[in-house]
Amino acid sequence: MLKQRIITALILAPLVIAGIFFLPFPAFVAAIAAVTLVGFWEWTQFVNASSRISAMVLPVIALGASLVLLPVDATSLSALSGGLHSVLLIGGIWWLIASFLAITYPKTDKLWASNSFVKQLFGLLTLLPFFWSILMLRAVDYSNDPYHGAKLVLLVCFLVWSADTGAYFSGKRFGKHKMAPAVSPNKTIEGLIGGVVLAVIITWIGANLLAIPFVSISSLLLIAIITVVISVLGDLVESMFKRASGVKDSGNILPGHGGILDRIDSLTAAIPVFALLYLWLM
Repeated sequence: MLKQRIITALILAPLVIAGIFFLPFPAFVAAIAAVTLVGFWEWTQFVNASSRISAMVLPVIALGASLVLLPVDATSLSALSGGLHSVLLIGGIWWLIASFLAITYPKTDKLWASNSFVKQLFGLLTLLPFFWSILMLRAVDYSNDPYHGAKLVLLVCFLVWSADTGAYFSGKRFGKHKMAPAVSPNKTIEGLIGGVVLAVIITWIGANLLAIPFVSISSLLLIAIITVVISVLGDLVESMFKRASGVKDSGNILPGHGGILDRIDSLTAAIPVFALLYLWLM
């Protein structure tokens, strides 16, 4: 399994980086839309619907409606209209709520576990802000420097990947205090701290190497810390939905990793929160 994970990661990571930097913006939009639709398909396993196909109707309509109502060209996205601000705000609020649900599981699962519509709504709140936030980051200053936004997206990916690595090794070596044992018994407070420390270091180094401006060092550190914490909780949130639905992996499209949601669960939380803080609040 570990060998399979490594091989898949070695193939996938260069493809992701190449897509971020070299796809023309319309093709990038199409690629992220495809990933989002696959994510919605995998989410249908968490919904008590008569069929997975019927459970896809609402997400497809919602994604299509958002594409009609919100701009998809790089120039308009970089201008951050009021509608885009609302998407960022909704994404940030959702991840605060979702994190609370994961930490308090299973005490609070009676509020949502048996309600199909609520679980569908949770899927929309998870994947639609992710879709639009990554487009907003990719579009930053696009007319002056087509690669500036790509570097921002890559920085968030580095942040999440380093947080996962730091949390794994720190938790394995020092882990004693469980974060949310009912959801994921292996995640510890010590692992979270290790993930935050490594991610902050990598974010600072990456921002300097990629020439990504922040308002100040304190702003960089605060954005990195908040984003890392939410990204770890984002992983817990997907684990919570899988546990509540009796699902081991969201899919099998990625050998050794499971499904798309298993691979992007931390990013679905990190990217909207990073975008909210970097593009609007700080």
